[in-house]
Amino acid sequence: MQIIPAIDLIGGKCVRLSQGDYSSKKEYHDDPLEMAKRFEGAGIQRLHLVDLDGAKAKKIVNGEVLQRISAGTNLKVDFGGGIQADEEIEKAFELGAKQVTGGSIAVKNASLFKSWIKTYGSEKIILGADAKNRKIAVGGWEETTSVDLIPFIKDYVALGISYVICTDVAKDGLLQGPSADLYKEILEEIPNVKLIASGGVSSVKDLEELEKIGVFGTIVGKAYYEGRVTLEELAAFI
Repeated sequence: MQIIPAIDLIGGKCVRLSQGDYSSKKEYHDDPLEMAKRFEGAGIQRLHLVDLDGAKAKKIVNGEVLQRISAGTNLKVDFGGGIQADEEIEKAFELGAKQVTGGSIAVKNASLFKSWIKTYGSEKIILGADAKNRKIAVGGWEETTSVDLIPFIKDYVALGISYVICTDVAKDGLLQGPSADLYKEILEEIPNVKLIASGGVSSVKDLEELEKIGVFGTIVGKAYYEGRVTLEELAAFI
């Protein structure tokens, strides 16, 4: 199982939110590059970088941070937040992203997202499938759609998507444990997907449980920043 630390960006700094609520913002570090280097130093290979300012602005805002991390480390950065147009995805790759995550766009402008899968291929495009009560949530989780989670993932896997980041919004940032049963069900229904679990991880025990289920990777955010898991413990999964 890949351990994928998350760096969420507001104003160029590392922050975390709870359940996508911007008023719950907590700053953890002034320099995202220094944080990324710590992860790389522990042997971690991937990084989930989210432009929260960009998600609001619907365009890349913290591109400079993406560029600095891509140039200053060998981490395989997947980048998301605000990528809603061809020029924005081109910019993300130019700035050094190895993969780009599309969530809201995959619902709101499916034809554009599908064109990206064709243009860039299944190794470069990640489907962001954020769910509230098994329905897809979009727009920074402020809007819950009527789209069912598992058929949504299934349809995109049929179109060539390999990687899916699935966040249970009810769990995110609360350190109450991940939605293991939901991930288990997704993998039973769609065994060939590279499923990346996101949200709720609070301990090494949670990580061990997710590894047993067979997820491809797990995103770790607040649990690390709040000292619930150490870099050494994360490195043990590598």
